[in-house]
Amino acid sequence: MSLHDELTAAQRCLDDLTRTIGRLQSSPGVGELEIRRVRTDTEHLRESLALLRDAAPRSAGPQPSVVRIPDQPYDRSLWSDCDDEGLGASDRHAP
Repeated sequence: MSLHDELTAAQRCLDDLTRTIGRLQSSPGVGELEIRRVRTDTEHLRESLALLRDAAPRSAGPQPSVVRIPDQPYDRSLWSDCDDEGLGASDRHAP
């Protein structure tokens, strides 16, 4: 996944956490002090995620460079010291 995708996924998880905390807040038996602390921690996470998003590079990612392959044949002398793959050397015969 790209950095942008990871940050978006983290934001979605944080939004889900915020909704869940809201539901927990209205549940009986949950201490006010504890839920306030969790809510505050969630807000700190939201601020930290916003800082990460602002610090992330703006580019869409590395762009592949284009390699142009010429139409004219390659110089055969470049391969004078190697064998043709699967065909053997030109001066030898297969057994």
